Amino acid sequence: MPILVKLDDMLHERRMTLTELADRIGITLANLSILKTGKARAVRFSTLEAICAALHCQPGDLLEFAAPDEETASPPL
Repeated sequence: MPILVKLDDMLHERRMTLTELADRIGITLANLSILKTGKARAVRFSTLEAICAALHCQPGDLLEFAAPDEETASPPL
């Protein structure tokens, strides 16, 4: 997947646990864990906003686009 979730890095920088973040923003630990591991298929803007407010960061600090390797990429259509 070309979108990388850097929530774990941001939590480490802020010295905050996933449980603490979940409590602060009112999201279940299970749902936040799915996001942290990169298994989420979507994220609501309201969730992203709450995470950014709690961690004092920007959405770009949490999400990164990783271009697929040119050798393994599909040919353009």
